[in-house]
Amino acid sequence: MRRLSLVSDRESLLGPQIRLAIASASGRALDAHFGSAKKFVVYEVSGTESRFIEVIDFGDASDESGAHSAAADDRISAKIGSLAGCQLLLVLAIGGPVAAKVVKAGIHPIKVATAEPISSVLDKVQSMIAGNPPPWLRKLLLPKGQSLSFLDLEDEP
Repeated sequence: MRRLSLVSDRESLLGPQIRLAIASASGRALDAHFGSAKKFVVYEVSGTESRFIEVIDFGDASDESGAHSAAADDRISAKIGSLAGCQLLLVLAIGGPVAAKVVKAGIHPIKVATAEPISSVLDKVQSMIAGNPPPWLRKLLLPKGQSLSFLDLEDEP
């Protein structure tokens, strides 16, 4: 596993924000299943902007069938561990047992039906944050230690 990150002196994003990882084969699109993802592209996203954080590169990922490369024992735990600090994981597909491990690590997995450019994914997440986010996203946007009250779950008219 290799990590490529940018060093930046930019201030943090304004308003509520989340850190998300996008499963990618190309590094330019959400275009991979969890097990076969060669890369996870990590961004911080608020309702008004997004910022690249890093690329986590796995050179010898599983193939699309889920079979691991001969040299690899079980890379799933290592992949999940590499996502520490992320709150969302966007993938084309993820198996049930692996999704349960991702959730146990405090990361919300989201399956997307078709591949799409990372810029499009970021735009959609920004729109959700800026608008009226669904309850599961509101919970992720809360500061640590704070919880939603029952009334916060009500949709506004």
